[in-house]
Amino acid sequence: MKLSKRLQTVANLVDGKRVIDVGCDHGYLSIYLTQHKIKCLATDISSECILKALDNFKTHNVEINTIVTDGLKNIDVSNYDTTIISGMGTHTILKILSNKELTDTLIISSNNNLKILRQEVVKLGFYIDNEVYVKENNQKYVVIKFKKGSQEYNDLDYIVGPILKKNNKYIDDYVKDCQSIIDKINDKNNDKVKYYLNIIEQLKSN
Repeated sequence: MKLSKRLQTVANLVDGKRVIDVGCDHGYLSIYLTQHKIKCLATDISSECILKALDNFKTHNVEINTIVTDGLKNIDVSNYDTTIISGMGTHTILKILSNKELTDTLIISSNNNLKILRQEVVKLGFYIDNEVYVKENNQKYVVIKFKKGSQEYNDLDYIVGPILKKNNKYIDDYVKDCQSIIDKINDKNNDKVKYYLNIIEQLKSN
């Protein structure tokens, strides 16, 4: 199974043996992991997606358990070591993670609000183990791996990531995005402009 660059990045971060693939969609990630001796539970809120995934499982001759459910509902999380949530917005992800019990490892790729994601998952008792920046088809993705435990972070860590702030390519692109927002507003007294100018200054002095 050949994965997209984004999904391959997610797969590369898996170091467990029993994975919940939340929002599995076509099931390709679950197929790839299963082919690499990792037990998967493929879940999706859409029964149509699960049916498509089952067709793909049959095509690739793999047996993968599935469940139609909303996030982690009706799943005995204690049977798994890793939860993958990819391609959703932060607020949807946090709603899923409001489940009372969580696996020891979370691998998450959110479409937005990464600062809020980092802050809230850390509050749930996790630290940021790894972060990977990937670009594919003119889209930018950040994949974050959280593990149970604690670590201290500052505001800049939450904004750009404690690991990604050391990634020159990511920081260059992040600064360009900030500058683009500043240029569009074109008002130095605007609070949003001040916010992004402050971030740029912190990154330059970091």
